[in-house]
Amino acid sequence: MDHNTYLKLDGRGMRIAVVRARFNEEITKGLLDGALEVLRDAGIFDIEIVEVPGSFEIPIAAETLARRGGLDAVVCLGAVIKGATPHFHYISSSCSRGLTDVAVRHGLPISFGVITAENSTQARERSGSGEMNRGREAAAAALEMAAKVREIRGT
Repeated sequence: MDHNTYLKLDGRGMRIAVVRARFNEEITKGLLDGALEVLRDAGIFDIEIVEVPGSFEIPIAAETLARRGGLDAVVCLGAVIKGATPHFHYISSSCSRGLTDVAVRHGLPISFGVITAENSTQARERSGSGEMNRGREAAAAALEMAAKVREIRGT
């Protein structure tokens, strides 16, 4: 399976926030660990971490951070695991759409590190240590886009 290749970036001087949903906490803690590893490897140590109850609440936290200003990117982490009802689709769609709206409205890189999995096994595979950790991917994407936005703006 092909995976995205992210640039190794120097993030020194960047201000990054991470929003983590507590629901499915074992999974989201793994995502947070992966994201923090990537951010620290890039030279970012002053990282604001905001915890919210679940993935549905991630967009309002991201919106509030964006309105406050002073950030180069927001990394959003959560886990939505399919159950027997359509609730999975409502939560994952609302979260995805909400984060897209925040990013476009504010011109702020918002990375989508919200796992949408068919089952707990898939979610654990995507939140464990190693390259498949979606928290790592989300942090790397946020760094790359923060650098790209700075480049485009000429700052």
